[in-house]
Amino acid sequence: MTREEKSVVIDELTAQLSENSNIYLADISGLNAGDTSNLRRACFKADVQLSVVKNTLLEKAMEASDKDFGDLPTALKGNTSVMYSETGNAPAKVIKAFRKKSEKPLLKGAFIEQAVYLGDDQLDMLVDIKSKEELIGDIIGLLQSPAKNVISALQSSGGKLSGILKTLSQKEG
Repeated sequence: MTREEKSVVIDELTAQLSENSNIYLADISGLNAGDTSNLRRACFKADVQLSVVKNTLLEKAMEASDKDFGDLPTALKGNTSVMYSETGNAPAKVIKAFRKKSEKPLLKGAFIEQAVYLGDDQLDMLVDIKSKEELIGDIIGLLQSPAKNVISALQSSGGKLSGILKTLSQKEG
């Protein structure tokens, strides 16, 4: 690869890193062609972009990026694949589901919304991270709950109140 080609790849990687706020680094070495193809298919279905990169080029792209990747570049050893996703936990779910049939991919690290996670032991925690849509749904549910309680109380109290008024009016009559 010539210096110009490397420069182009670094620029492309830097752009990818800048555009995505959820970046996973995984080791997929040892997967045969069929398993790799199945992993790519699973990533595509989950709207996760997967690409294999050279560690040195990715490290230079991380340095050129405006993001602070902290200790994430220390995970750039051996075979490295990068997974980009709009949803913070989507790559973790793909990895976890795929590992039911295989030992790989191994999670090397992740950069999610400015937080850095290192090591395969972080996978379960990353699977449990809620997506933006899930958090918005939770907030809407919480906001609706008090309103539903008030409406419910008014409806049930309305029945009690009318019963009391009816009883009082009958006593006077």
